[in-house]
Amino acid sequence: MTGPVKPTINVRRPVAVLAVAAVLSLGSIAVPSLHGNQSVAVSTDGSDTKAPSAKRPECGTIKDSLRPSGPLPSPGAMPSGSTMAKIQQRGRLIAGVDQGKYLLGYRNSQTGLLEGADIDIVRMIAQAILGDPDKVQYVVRDVADRTRLIEQGQVDVVVNTFSATCDRQRSVEFSTAYYDATQRLLVPAKSGVDGVEQLAGKKVCTSIGSTTEVVLRKPQYKLDVVTLAGIPDCTVALQQGKVDAVSSDDGILAGMAAQDPQTKVVGQPLANAYYGVGMAPQQQDLVRFVNKLLERDRANGSLAASARKWLGAQLNPVPPIPAARYRD
Repeated sequence: MTGPVKPTINVRRPVAVLAVAAVLSLGSIAVPSLHGNQSVAVSTDGSDTKAPSAKRPECGTIKDSLRPSGPLPSPGAMPSGSTMAKIQQRGRLIAGVDQGKYLLGYRNSQTGLLEGADIDIVRMIAQAILGDPDKVQYVVRDVADRTRLIEQGQVDVVVNTFSATCDRQRSVEFSTAYYDATQRLLVPAKSGVDGVEQLAGKKVCTSIGSTTEVVLRKPQYKLDVVTLAGIPDCTVALQQGKVDAVSSDDGILAGMAAQDPQTKVVGQPLANAYYGVGMAPQQQDLVRFVNKLLERDRANGSLAASARKWLGAQLNPVPPIPAARYRD
C-alpha cells in the first residue's frame, strides 16, 4: 500500500492544505470570526444540521460490520455479477476522499499527486479489484458530503477519516476499522500544556458542528469552546494567539504539527473514533470483500506499516490497528 498516484479528480472546492510558512509570514492574515460558547445543533456527520425531527427514531447503537467469507479472488477476476465485477468492467474504482488532510489524504504540492494513509487504503482496494492501484477516479468533497456521496451513488467507496456512527449507519455500511483515532490537543510546543486539565477557562478551537465539539463542551472540562469551519482555520487562530489549543482526531492534528514544528500533539485521549471505509448498504458483497482485504493486511502488517509511515513522526506511539468486529 505504498506509492502515490496521479489522480483523476472531480473537485468542487480549493485545496485546503494549510500552508504554514505563508501563515507565519503573514501575521495579519484574516481568520473567520471566532464563535464562543454558542448553542449549535450538532450532526454526527460533522456538519451543521437542524434539530432532529420528532418523527426521526432515536439512534444509539453502532452496528459491527459484515464478515467476509471464502478466499479472495485474484485481481481482475472478480465473481460474475458482483459489485466488484462491475467496478472491474468499468475499469476504475471511484473513491470519495479529501485532499486537505496532511498525512491522511492530501495533494502533494510538489508532485500534484494524492497521498496519505487514507489514500493507501484506496490504492489497496483498487489493486485487489483491478490489479492496478492507479486505476482510481478520486472524487474530492468536504467531509459533510461523505454520506451524501454514497446515498447518491456517486462513488464506490468513501475513505476520508470516516467513522461509523449510529446515525451514519442509516444510509452507509462501514467496513471494519482500519484506524483508531483518538481526540487530542494541538498546542504551542513551548506552552507547557500537556493535558486538557490545564486549559480550564481557556479557548480551545475545533470545527463547528463536529462530534469533537460535543466532547469539548462537556461541563467537566470547563473550556471556552471556539468553533471555526475547519481544523486548518483553528490552527491559524492558534498561531496568531487567538486560541490556546486546537482539538481534533490525532491523525489530523499530526498533519498540522508536521507542517508547523512550533506546535505539538499532547494529552490523553478525550474520545475515540474508528475510521472505516464507507459503502452503500445494498452492496454487501463489496463490504465483505473490503473486510477480507483488511483482514489480510492486519495479518501481514501492511495497515500498521502505513500508519507508522504517515503518522509515526508525530504520534508516539501510533495507535494499534483495531481488531475486526462482525455482527454475523
